[in-house]
Amino acid sequence: MAGSTIKTVHDIFQSMEYGPAATSTYATAQAWLDHHARSLGLFVDGKFVCPADRQSCSLADSKGGNVCSTVCAVEDDVSQCASSAVSGHKAWSGLTCYQRAKVLLRLVSVLGQHGQCVSELCELCGASCSPSTLVRLLQYYSSWAQLRDTLITNWTPLGVVAVVVSDDCSLYSLMLKVLPALAMGNSVIVVPGRSSGPPALLLAQLFMGAGLPAGALNVLTGSDVSLGAKVAQSPSISYVTYSGNKQDGVMLCKATAGMGVPVSVSPCIGATCPFIIFESADIDSAVDGVIETAFKKKREVHWVLCVQESVLDSVVARLKLRMAGMKCVALHSDGDRVLVDAAVREAQQQGATLVQSCAAPPSGAQYPPTVLCGAAPSSPFVVSPSPGPLLPLMTFRSHTEAVTLGNHSPHGQAASIWTEDLTLALETAKSLSVGSVWVNSHSVSDPCLPVSGHKDSGTCTDGGQEGLYQFLRPPSSSSPLLPRSSPVSMDYSKFGTAASPALIPDDSNPASAPQSYPQFVGGKAGKSASGCSVAVQSPGGSRVLAYCPDGGRKDVRNAVEAAVKVQPGWMKKSPSARAQSLYSLAKGLEAKRRDIAVSINAQTGVTMDEAEKELELSISRLSDWAAYCDKIQGGAPPVPQSGSALSLPEALGVVGVVLPDKNPLLSMVTLLGAAIATGNAVIMVPSQKYPLPALAFIQVLQSSDVPSGLVNIITGGRDQLTVALANHSVIKAIWYWGSSEGCQYLQYTCTSPLKILRLFCQKDEEGKDGGKDWTQSHSSFLEEMWRNAVQWKSVWFPTA
Repeated sequence: MAGSTIKTVHDIFQSMEYGPAATSTYATAQAWLDHHARSLGLFVDGKFVCPADRQSCSLADSKGGNVCSTVCAVEDDVSQCASSAVSGHKAWSGLTCYQRAKVLLRLVSVLGQHGQCVSELCELCGASCSPSTLVRLLQYYSSWAQLRDTLITNWTPLGVVAVVVSDDCSLYSLMLKVLPALAMGNSVIVVPGRSSGPPALLLAQLFMGAGLPAGALNVLTGSDVSLGAKVAQSPSISYVTYSGNKQDGVMLCKATAGMGVPVSVSPCIGATCPFIIFESADIDSAVDGVIETAFKKKREVHWVLCVQESVLDSVVARLKLRMAGMKCVALHSDGDRVLVDAAVREAQQQGATLVQSCAAPPSGAQYPPTVLCGAAPSSPFVVSPSPGPLLPLMTFRSHTEAVTLGNHSPHGQAASIWTEDLTLALETAKSLSVGSVWVNSHSVSDPCLPVSGHKDSGTCTDGGQEGLYQFLRPPSSSSPLLPRSSPVSMDYSKFGTAASPALIPDDSNPASAPQSYPQFVGGKAGKSASGCSVAVQSPGGSRVLAYCPDGGRKDVRNAVEAAVKVQPGWMKKSPSARAQSLYSLAKGLEAKRRDIAVSINAQTGVTMDEAEKELELSISRLSDWAAYCDKIQGGAPPVPQSGSALSLPEALGVVGVVLPDKNPLLSMVTLLGAAIATGNAVIMVPSQKYPLPALAFIQVLQSSDVPSGLVNIITGGRDQLTVALANHSVIKAIWYWGSSEGCQYLQYTCTSPLKILRLFCQKDEEGKDGGKDWTQSHSSFLEEMWRNAVQWKSVWFPTA
């Protein structure tokens, strides 16, 4: 028709112009907000509560329009909420597993009725989460609620759990914490971020409509993450778990230090993740994945593109083709634009070339998708990426270089690998120190797979059966690990600086003096770097039994250097090879039983019969760990998406252990066995009160086939060695038995990088050590130790 402006399908495909943006009135969500007069209160004891005289926070949508306001809770609200949660826990945990599962399953149908409202409210508030993902979470965890007492026997719920998230955290990440806690029989206090607050309040209302007892789920809104610290102060709280950006997580850890409540952190926002393309990859599919991941999806992580040199030109050519015509991406603020411009200028100064979809506008809070080709791993825009659609591109030549680039980041959240060589994919996936690996895919998740944040990306496991144990108390633990208390006033810079008592230069001991024991670092017995010793007193303090080295920071540094060299090779050994080394330790302990029994008797004052009994239990415990090496492994859980997946337990790396006073030999071999049976290296600090059994054990280590540097034993002041362990960036985990001040110091200090902490406050005058009975033989005791010594990795394999 003459003069017609109607375009044919051929014309549209030729121009590939963007169509008009879809508009939504969010009618259902707006109606729910209008019902609450756009002022949302707290959700406590199964109903909305709007206390008077409270400040409020306003939430705006992406266009700057007002969505609603939420109440900022104060201490009185926290107390009321905690009391409600205690009552809710009694009612919820009193139900049978079947009854709890039935409530969670009922929520699936409730979401089916109100899914549109949930979806619209999430989109309106910027807390993206589709109803289908929530349904999948509910289906998965309702089945675990049903099977808790069948497959997780004798473990009991913790009580009241606080779930805290940052303002930029998604609703999915929040519910990945809330639902397993509820499924295991806990009550939950949710402290959402600003964007996830309204959807969390809506879901809490829907939970009540599905039959959840009043008080089992409460929602407290506030201005920032400091509200989470106020909630943690309540003596009713048994556990605090956090998800979001690392800055708020660190703030929460420091604010709760010394309160006596365990805190876990999952920094799911802001991590740097590698996107690795090998020459054997389907380049077109890989480039499509890059475009979708780096520029089109809502980014919670920063991606770094790593391309094999032989296909670099092909990848860059396809990137230019695919990026042509892409629109500018909106930034959060003009301040973000300043950061993006600075990062681009710096990259160009360092020799990087730009691949852009279009020219950058001169000003405004938007920027075109940009690839920074020729980036170096040490470049600031790679190490600390700026917000915005920037994608650094680095090259590698071999598989080894690819793994080195992938592990260069301090984060260990996820990685995407593109290759059609299955052997290469598996080898790379196992070598990367990340929690999730996607092969020829990206950004896939499902609650059936356990994921641990490696390196600086978390201190707990979420998802799968393994993610449930953080919300359960093992039968071997009859009391809380840490007594509830108020933080003491501490100068953290001076903790551990007091000199050890009775320091004596090593060369000043006369020939008639008691025996001087060496410490054990890097497979060698020797003196400490300080050149001094401390006296070891008899049980009554009437005489000096021996002298042991006064270790310090340099000794810890040397031990870590030795451990780092040997641990990767030890981890790659077969489970049967590790078992043989543990059996050799048991055999060596048997050969030295008389000498070590005498040291236990002289050091602790127990009878020879009791010393022999502890020695026999120690030999048996090492044999238990040897048998454990190849018995518990990962698997291939069924996933709803097409393809397959693997869940793999991996060693933490280097573990620092500050040993308890109780049962000095048995506790040492129990913790030593747990660490090295799972592939870790260990740096052990013997009991400052009873170090001789550990020092006598050095002879057993020397005669065994355990690799040099895998086990290190450093004696000295407990506090000063604790400081040295806490401040070493390579040590991934610390298991600590000591004072409440030491526990507070570790909680406050071990945040950069994050360390996995297992803290037990021992009371010397009462003979307790965090409720641990080292003589018990319950299977859950070793299982708990084993779970503390591993982190989990999921590997995804898609199918056509």
